[in-house]
Order: sequence, then structure tokens, then C-alpha cells
Amino acid sequence: MRVALFLTCVNDTLYPDTGRAVVKLLTRLGVDVDFPAAQTCCGQAHYNTGYRHEAEPLARHFADVFGGYDAVVTPSGSCGAMVRELYPRMGERARSEGRGDGLAAVLAPVVPKTYELTEFLVDVLEVTDVGAYYPHRVTYHPTCHGLRSLGLGERPLRLLRAVKELELVELPGADECCGFGGTFALKNADVSAAMGADKVRNAESTGAEVLCAADNSCLMHIGGTMSRLRTGMRPVHIAEILASTEEDPAV
Repeated sequence: MRVALFLTCVNDTLYPDTGRAVVKLLTRLGVDVDFPAAQTCCGQAHYNTGYRHEAEPLARHFADVFGGYDAVVTPSGSCGAMVRELYPRMGERARSEGRGDGLAAVLAPVVPKTYELTEFLVDVLEVTDVGAYYPHRVTYHPTCHGLRSLGLGERPLRLLRAVKELELVELPGADECCGFGGTFALKNADVSAAMGADKVRNAESTGAEVLCAADNSCLMHIGGTMSRLRTGMRPVHIAEILASTEEDPAV
């Protein structure tokens, strides 16, 4: 199986350790992972802000870069949802507008083989115990795209429950948005900040040391709120927890 890592813009720019963790984890599980250097933005920021035609060349480029792989794995529920949920809409829109550029046909092959990391582990590799070790009290935040667009459900929780020495505690109001929402946080700053504070207060009530999620965009928002409120909690991507072992523990 030829597997490509789609790292995403946020991770490439701000959280490269998450990408390293994905490679470390998948390699440990016997997967040969490639990182196509030509990858760029998937177009989510453009599409969600209303620049939908401008997102199309980025979607075409994604299909060109990742089309030759058997699977594309991303540590981002939101970017995974962009490919799986919104690329088909882009293609159908082009077709309905009578544009003969074949966008739907170009995008169709890459859509079903793009997986968020926990989906790939549980559904494709059929593994929940990845040999991880993480001796901390952890609570899990299911991000909106992972929860509602991809339907990740219990997959991340099954993986976390199998981690040696990890104490998993339930997050009150887990299905509530953290308030990030991309440009929503900029356009509606007060509402976004209030939603973030609610999420952090709920997390703090668990007594957890770490709040984890499958998307660093949301963790960036939550982590900033944690820092401002001086909670002492840490936001950690689930890939970094799953990549941690007794021999090579995460910080």
C-alpha cells in the first residue's frame, strides 16, 4: 500500500511535530509513508470564506499530487472533511454551471481514499492498540468536522483507551464547538472567545493534565484560551499521544 501524508498548512507552518508523530506512528505499524513535497493548501480557507472558484485550482492540484497513492492520511479532521465532503460539491457545482473542465472527474478518484488519521488506523489498518504509552490524565475534544462531517465517533476514544497508563476522562459538553471555526474566530471574536472559555472551563473541571483532539486548528484556539486563563493544562494532538512509547516518550 502506497500511503501519502497530507500534512496541511497549519501543521506544516505551526505544528510540524504532529507530522513527525504521524510518520513515526505509521512506520511503527509497518506502513511505508511518503511525503509529497509538492502538496499545498487544499483550498478549505478559500472555499469557506466564499472564494469557491479560487479554491478549484488548489483542489485540482491536490488530486494531481495525491492521485497516485492508495491512501492519503491527514492529521486534520477539517482538511479531511474538505476533501471528502466539499470536493464532491465543487465538482457538482462546476458540472451544474456547464463548465466543461471535468473537475468532478478529476476529484472523484482521490476523495474516497483520503482518511483522517484515526479513521485510517481503525478502519483501514484495523488496529486500536498501537503500542502507545502516555502516563497522563487526558480528556478528548471531538472537533466539529471530525464529529459532524467525518463521523469519527468512537474511533479516537477506542485508540486512547488502548494507550498504556493513559487515564481517559469524559469531557462535559464534548459535542459543543470550541469557537474556532476558521475565519469565524476573526469575524465573531467575542462569541468565539466566549465559546472557547466555556470549552476550557469544561476541560478544567475534569482534572485532566492534557486536552487532546484530532485537529491542531481547534487545539490552537483552545490552547490560547488555556494560556490566557492560566489553567496549566496542555493541548496535545492525538497523533503525538499515539506515537509516544515507553522507549521514546512524548514530552
